[in-house]
Amino acid sequence: MTILGVTMPMQAWYGIIGVVGVFVAMTWWSLRDAFAREFASTNEKMLWIQLVTIIPFLGVLAYIAIGRKRGRKNA
Repeated sequence: MTILGVTMPMQAWYGIIGVVGVFVAMTWWSLRDAFAREFASTNEKMLWIQLVTIIPFLGVLAYIAIGRKRGRKNA
């Protein structure tokens, strides 16, 4: 199959779509979680949201590793 001039078997395209889907789901979850948590300041909350948005994959990993521990869950 050819998409945008790139020819690959369908299985390869399914794999690419699957990886992109997981990436989008992780980004969406990180943003949702950051909005739902209470951080020490609004600036810190906005920093995590911007990090996840601007530096997608690394920002998500940083948020999961560090950011979630810094914020506390709202009741």
